[in-house]
Amino acid sequence: MPTPVEPTQIDRVKLLIGGQMHDRWQSYEIDSDLLVPADAWQVSLGMALNQMPPAVAAGASVEVRVDDDVVMTGRVDEINHQVSKNDNTFSLSGRDKAADLLDCSAPLFGVKQVSLKEIAAKLVTEFGIKPPRIDADATLIREKVNIQPGDTAWNALVHAAEANGLWPWFEPDGTLVIGGPDYTVPVSATLIIKRDGKDNNVLSLKQNISMHGRYSKVTVLGQAHGTEQEQGKNALRDTVEDKDIKWHRPKIVTDACDSVAECRNRAQKIIDESHLNGLTLTVQVQGHRIVAPGQPADGLLWKPGQRIRVDSEPHGIDGIYFLMARKFTRSRTDGTRTMLTLKQDGKWIVNKTSRKS
Repeated sequence: MPTPVEPTQIDRVKLLIGGQMHDRWQSYEIDSDLLVPADAWQVSLGMALNQMPPAVAAGASVEVRVDDDVVMTGRVDEINHQVSKNDNTFSLSGRDKAADLLDCSAPLFGVKQVSLKEIAAKLVTEFGIKPPRIDADATLIREKVNIQPGDTAWNALVHAAEANGLWPWFEPDGTLVIGGPDYTVPVSATLIIKRDGKDNNVLSLKQNISMHGRYSKVTVLGQAHGTEQEQGKNALRDTVEDKDIKWHRPKIVTDACDSVAECRNRAQKIIDESHLNGLTLTVQVQGHRIVAPGQPADGLLWKPGQRIRVDSEPHGIDGIYFLMARKFTRSRTDGTRTMLTLKQDGKWIVNKTSRKS
């Protein structure tokens, strides 16, 4: 049997549940991805006890920390207790505050002349979530919004955000944010792979280049609802081309858009997403914190939204990339590691007027 790798004084994952801290896990995974709703966590441990403390229950509020840094706020989704001849194992899993919005139906309402913040507040407040922080210089006033039976709260929120060229996510402290990336922030770290091994700080790096989902042009056909003042519009359309695709690969999408500008925003977003899918760097590093060559391992935690320089001689890469997702892991054999998903810097452009504060 492999010798267990004990956690050090840093990179110790803790769950705060019912006022009690739990922190001696044999293994864990903590995911955070800007494009995937409901960041998730999972931990497991072997115990001599027959049961977990009573406060550790499905549905309990939980705060996930790495050392003293909060990385996620949500609830316990599942508890599993397995007993065998040689083992007695508990595992817990959960998600952040987006889980209720993702799982549950949206409140039904119809409103006119409404702002993005007002729409979002109507969708989330009954789930105990505060109205969002809007990180954008300007947002649209929607002429009419109708939430239909069958819509989930998350899908309705995403649709409202995308109509403004924005995207929703939850900060580690549970704050709902609707905004976009900030490509003006300084580079947070440099990942290095040199053939001579000097200053290398990467365990592995995989580069994936793909043509799946790339289009020469995207056309969005929209239809606006009628109002008391004017009839509905059903001839809204706009097209955005991708000059990098040199052969005919068209895409036509229908969507509920109130204006030609919204059609263009939607088409541009599809093009931008195809660029994101076209190039991915997957990097594995030791620990959960940014470590500069020659510096102690007590820096910032890796977090989606950071801008990272990658210098890899074998791949011929030397440039800045955007950290779209990260996964903290621990196992008995490998200790603490972090998986980073990097995309091209500046390609996830949800709205030219948006900004993160």
